[in-house]
Amino acid sequence: MFSNPASQHATEVEAGAFAFGSTMVSAFQVGRIFDGGAADIGFATSTDSGAHWRNGLLPGITTLEGGNFQAVSDPVVAYDSAHGVWIISHLPIGPGDQVAVSRSADGINWDNPILVSNTPDADKNWIACDNSAISPFFGRCYVQWDDPAENGLMWMSTSVDGGLTWRPGLETADLASGIGGQPAVQPNGVVVVPFEDWTGADMRAFVSSDGGASWGASVMIGTIIDHFVAGNFRTSALPSAAVDAAGTVYVVWQDCRFRPNCASNDLVMSTSADGATWSSVSRIPIDAVSSPADHFVPGLGIDPATSGENAHLGLTYYFYSAANCSEANCALNAGFISSATGGNTWNPPVVLAGPMSLDWLPDTFAGLMVGDYSATAFANGTAFSVFALARAKSGSLFDEPIYATTNGFTVAPHGLAATSAADHVIPGARPDHPHRKFYDQEHRYPVKRPVPQR
Repeated sequence: MFSNPASQHATEVEAGAFAFGSTMVSAFQVGRIFDGGAADIGFATSTDSGAHWRNGLLPGITTLEGGNFQAVSDPVVAYDSAHGVWIISHLPIGPGDQVAVSRSADGINWDNPILVSNTPDADKNWIACDNSAISPFFGRCYVQWDDPAENGLMWMSTSVDGGLTWRPGLETADLASGIGGQPAVQPNGVVVVPFEDWTGADMRAFVSSDGGASWGASVMIGTIIDHFVAGNFRTSALPSAAVDAAGTVYVVWQDCRFRPNCASNDLVMSTSADGATWSSVSRIPIDAVSSPADHFVPGLGIDPATSGENAHLGLTYYFYSAANCSEANCALNAGFISSATGGNTWNPPVVLAGPMSLDWLPDTFAGLMVGDYSATAFANGTAFSVFALARAKSGSLFDEPIYATTNGFTVAPHGLAATSAADHVIPGARPDHPHRKFYDQEHRYPVKRPVPQR
């Protein structure tokens, strides 16, 4: 597809996805570059609930597709039902690192990008739109990013016209700094943004109740106690967030607090009805706490027609069968687990693909990569996993496309339900790795503070 010397061909990584009705759009990096970003952003769109797909490249971003930027990264998909437009947020890189959006009326034909950010630097963007007809802010879209040049200062921008124009970015009341914020819009129009804080030790959140005119001070969700993933594999305890039909916000991240000696990661979850008060951290019971398996890179989705104790959750993730592996022998797999009870009980997990050898993955300054996130999208009640799957290279040519599960998953109770209600946090649990000097996710800009670099 591309032949530029900087890219590792043929790689597609970091799938984002969103569904509205029977239409599902995924976006991903194409031709990953070691120093950051990719040759372009690709898309794949289904208008019949995943039965058939059309794909292509976003125009006007990088010099390879008629734009001015050297690379682009971090694709995230949203749909604005009030204006009938699909929006992919992305991170154009050099000259000047910005946040931008690309728009489409059908998810197939895309306009040239529109710049969003007004900060000196930008990293780890995310987008969500208010699709609730009962919300006073129906039709507003929200983009989040952080500014590595200012120690990860968090910013939010708002659009009221389907992403055509964006208001100047705003900080939170406490000048929160961090990475990986994910806006989740409740049906009443309140926006809750979970993020990994600047220390790398806490998961926090901030809220707007006035349609993005202001953003409150951040509050604690829970501590981050995670295991350092083996094999020079690129991962971090970034949050994956979603909201159910009643407005409950769910946040998932990798964490080892339930494992003796922090020997491997579970995926853990906390929930909130208002973004201010959060539940105790619970373990998602993919396997027993005595298992050697390691879990990371979660992508949470929730059926938007379900809520409460009947909320349907789907979670895509990657895992090693054994956490104490080396780059030469780690076996990487993709998995999926679901809950039809709002996370109270979980269906048996499913292995989606693998094992993959790590030398099949493109390399980056932060490690070997499938993406900093994966994705789960619900189309008409069916959960679809969207993820990168690598096969053996042919010489220097990679073979790592983006896949979606063929028929998706009907999230209903089946098999032997699992619960983690009896699990206990290990007393004195702490991460098994020290804080390291941080580099932002995409372009090796050294931030002035010590936080984990995983």
